[in-house]
Amino acid sequence: MNTNKDSLRILSIVPYKVFPAVMGGQKGIALFYKYFSRLVSLNCLTVRENDPDEEYVIYTQLSNSQIRYINPFLFFKINSLAKQTNRTHLLFEHPYYAWLIFLFSLLTSKKIIVHSHNIESERFKSIGKWWWKILWYYERWAYRQADRVWFKTNEDKQYAQLYFHLETENCFTIPYGIEANQLPEEKELLACRKQLQTMYAMQDEEAILLFNGTLSYKPNLDALKFILHDINPLLLKEKLSYKILICGKGLPPEMNGLKDSLDKNIIYAGFVDDIDLYFKGCDIFINPLQDGGGIKTKLVEALGFGKKCVSSANGAIGVDPACTGGRLLVVADKNWQAYSDGIMMMTKQEIGNDNRDFYNIYSWQQIAEKAVRSFS
Repeated sequence: MNTNKDSLRILSIVPYKVFPAVMGGQKGIALFYKYFSRLVSLNCLTVRENDPDEEYVIYTQLSNSQIRYINPFLFFKINSLAKQTNRTHLLFEHPYYAWLIFLFSLLTSKKIIVHSHNIESERFKSIGKWWWKILWYYERWAYRQADRVWFKTNEDKQYAQLYFHLETENCFTIPYGIEANQLPEEKELLACRKQLQTMYAMQDEEAILLFNGTLSYKPNLDALKFILHDINPLLLKEKLSYKILICGKGLPPEMNGLKDSLDKNIIYAGFVDDIDLYFKGCDIFINPLQDGGGIKTKLVEALGFGKKCVSSANGAIGVDPACTGGRLLVVADKNWQAYSDGIMMMTKQEIGNDNRDFYNIYSWQQIAEKAVRSFS
């Protein structure tokens, strides 16, 4: 008998589209739930636009309208569902339902978990939103009412403990993860590399550098501009044969599909159906993000495939280089010469075939088990 499933009966509230999971944030919920639901009794209440095909019970009963974030009748819907299914805990994704969390903490005996994906107010501050401080107080209100708060990074947890004055025993780091628990076979990686070479007419000797991200998101677009205007001009001066593959939808029309950069070793692939092919086939993942909070999901995925990565300090938040077996090189933010030098160094760096320390922290199975232990 699974005693966790007897004692931990959780109803999660996910007020946006995550199924099927395509983007990193969606995977951060869907894949976590996939493994977490094998250890506890998990039901999920989410919006109608979701199309789930999961192993646990999902109710697609929430409206897709923006009014769902302020609908006072939602308390009665969730409370009724929690009673019908005999739930012991309510799990809220993000702090946006602080008012609802307040009502449940005041009027019911249900234990409350808030699953933080960033310090949201700091993320919006970093991209210049004037109302970030209002969100800061709202976010603090949500966390302070919860029995447990799960953060994606130690940095976020420490921030919340310091500035939101949360109790240490109520805060836990539950990171973003990967499904892999071992390195891909070398022949698979070589086959993927060969496929990319064929698709983009690249030569065998050319190093394949990869950047991936949704380009309608300002921190990702800024990172692309740093690649185009700061990093790549330095690489062009080096004796390095390479191509930089840019993946991601949302490139602004005025950038003309990066056609002006074709003769500068830049290839814009756009949105790709199988991003795993690109991760497996590349030589180095580059991650020069300077803004935006929380763990960078693409960096975790690249490291999960055993790839060498060069990242800014901001881009590496939440990932300890010590557990990556030499795969992650972190350089100071906006030190572009160091970034270029780091790429040159990593093209020559020999990496062993052991990634066990990374999987012990970042595999979804390990993360799910850590989440269960947070209830002890």
